[in-house]
Amino acid sequence: VQLVGRLGADPEMKTYGEHKKLANIRLAVNDRYKNAKGEWMDETQWFTLVAWSKLAIYVEKYLTKGTEVAVEGRIVNKAFTDKNGVKRVRTEIIVGEILLLSKQKELLLEI
Repeated sequence: VQLVGRLGADPEMKTYGEHKKLANIRLAVNDRYKNAKGEWMDETQWFTLVAWSKLAIYVEKYLTKGTEVAVEGRIVNKAFTDKNGVKRVRTEIIVGEILLLSKQKELLLEI
């Protein structure tokens, strides 16, 4: 799947062992279309992205709430039982590639 959107919050980072990192990212993808009455409608879809290892380090260093990115990844459905004993399914995008579209202050300082 390929998505273009903005981070809805700063990435949540986790570290496993000494060198393995995980980044959880909430991505808002906006869609604008005309409905049957000809009125413009704005709709936002939210996606949960998961980045591991080198991508997670990149995410931690460069991405913050509001950053615009393009991502490519694979869709994974995870089944789990919540605290009330209800079986649920969560859909995540495992990130394979990520492209920074917003200009960041840190990047501008490095130029």
